[in-house]
Amino acid sequence: MTLFSLGPPRALQNIKIDRARIPGHRGLQQVWIDAQGDLQRIQPMAQGDRPADPNALDLGGDWLSLGGVDLQINGALGCAFSDLGPGDGQRLQDICQFLWCQGIDGFLPTIVTTTTKDVHRALAAVAQFERPPQPPAAAEILGVHLEGPFLNPSKRGAHPTESLQPLSVTAVQRVLGAYGAQVKVMTLAPELDPSGAAIAYLHNHHIIVSLGHSLATAAQAQAAFDRGATMVTHAFNAMPGLHHRQPGLLAAALLHPRVWCGVIADGHHVDPLMLQVLLRACPRRVFLVSDALAPLGLSDGLYPWDRRHIKVQAGTARLADHTLAGTTLSLLVGVENLVRWGACSVGRAIALATEVPRQALGCSGIGPGQPASALLRWRYDPHTKKLNWQRLEAILGSPQG
Repeated sequence: MTLFSLGPPRALQNIKIDRARIPGHRGLQQVWIDAQGDLQRIQPMAQGDRPADPNALDLGGDWLSLGGVDLQINGALGCAFSDLGPGDGQRLQDICQFLWCQGIDGFLPTIVTTTTKDVHRALAAVAQFERPPQPPAAAEILGVHLEGPFLNPSKRGAHPTESLQPLSVTAVQRVLGAYGAQVKVMTLAPELDPSGAAIAYLHNHHIIVSLGHSLATAAQAQAAFDRGATMVTHAFNAMPGLHHRQPGLLAAALLHPRVWCGVIADGHHVDPLMLQVLLRACPRRVFLVSDALAPLGLSDGLYPWDRRHIKVQAGTARLADHTLAGTTLSLLVGVENLVRWGACSVGRAIALATEVPRQALGCSGIGPGQPASALLRWRYDPHTKKLNWQRLEAILGSPQG
C-alpha cells in the first residue's frame, strides 16, 4: 500500500486540516480537531483558499473519512464467529486489532446457521468479551448479526440444511435465549411466517430485521417492511433476481424509502454491471459488506467450515460442490473495486463502507465528536484508477513509499 507524507510528525490534537474532500460534503473542506483528539467542526473552504497556517495539514484534495463499518463478517484469522466459545476473548481481541489495521472501526460478528446450542455458546463468548483496560487501537464490536437459522431451504446457499428452523415467535425466543441484548441484526426469510408475528417481535425488541436467503414475493417483502424489517442481506445473492413480471424482494426493497441494502463488491457475488444498476436504482440506501469468512487474513488454501471445508482461491471461498460461500477480502477492498470498475464516484464508494452502514444502524457519521484517530486518508490516482487508504494518524510523518 502506498504511503504518503504529511510532513513532520504531530499528534491528531489541536490541529486544522485543509483541502480535504469528505463524503457528503461539496468541495474542499477544513477540519478542526480539538485538544481531546475529537473532530470539532467541518466547514467549506472559500474558493481559491490555500493553507495559510504553517501548522495545518494540507491534504491537497485527498479524501478524508471515518473507518469502515462491516455489518456482515463471519470471522477472521482462522476463527469463525459461529465457533466462538469460552476462553476465546484473546481471539476476539486479535481480530478487533486486525480489523482496525484493515481500516475497520466497527463490525457485527456474524453467526451463520448452526444449532441453537452453538448459537448460545457463540453469543455468550461475545457477551463475556471485555476489552483490555488500556486497549490498543482496535475495531469495536457493535453487536451480533444472526444470519439464520430462519432461512428458506431453497435459498440456503452454503447454510447447512439440518440446522434450519421454521420461523415463529417461539422459535426466535428459543434461539435468542438469554442473549437477545447481544443481537443487533437478524437475517430471515419473511415468507416462513405469513403472520409476520416474528418480525414484529424482533422489531419491538430493537433487533434490526434483514430479509435474505428468501423467495419472498414483492408483496411478502412489503408486508415485512410494514412490520418493521429495514434491511436486505447481500442484495442479489440468495434471492430471486430482478424480473420484469416477478419483481420480488429486491425490487420492493429498492423502492422502499426506509430499507437499506447490503451488497458484496468482490466481483464474484455480483457482476460489476449489476452493481451499477443497484447503485443507480437506490442512490442513498446501499452499503457494502465483506461477508468475509474465517480465513480472512490468511493465505489461499483449504479450510474447515462447520463440518465441511471451503477452498479459498484469490479471495473467493467455495464449498466442495462449488457453491459460493463467501470471500476472504476485507471491506475496503470493495471500495477500491467500485472505483476501479467505474461503478460510482470516489466519494460515494468511500461512503458505502463508512457513512451508509452507520446510517443503517442509526449511528452518527463523520462530524463533531468523532475521534480523529478513526480518520482515513484516501488518495485516488485518476491515471491508474487506483484508490489507496491509510489511517491518518499512522502516516503522519511517514516517508513516501
